[in-house]
Amino acid sequence: MTTAEATAEMFRTAFRALPKRAREAVVGKLLEDKEFMEDLIDIVILEQRRREPSIPLKEYLAKRKSKKR
Repeated sequence: MTTAEATAEMFRTAFRALPKRAREAVVGKLLEDKEFMEDLIDIVILEQRRREPSIPLKEYLAKRKSKKR
């Protein structure tokens, strides 16, 4: 386990030990942070698209260029 993983596990364990109202307060504070919200949205999008087939960059750029015309 890496240091980052161990730290994350420690925070998760501490978070889960909090009473429900305290957990809600922590989540509320996190959601007020614009940068955190942007990161969270990015993670959700990545998870939703994880199973989509990948395409080579050149193919993507060619499709994108042809759509602009």
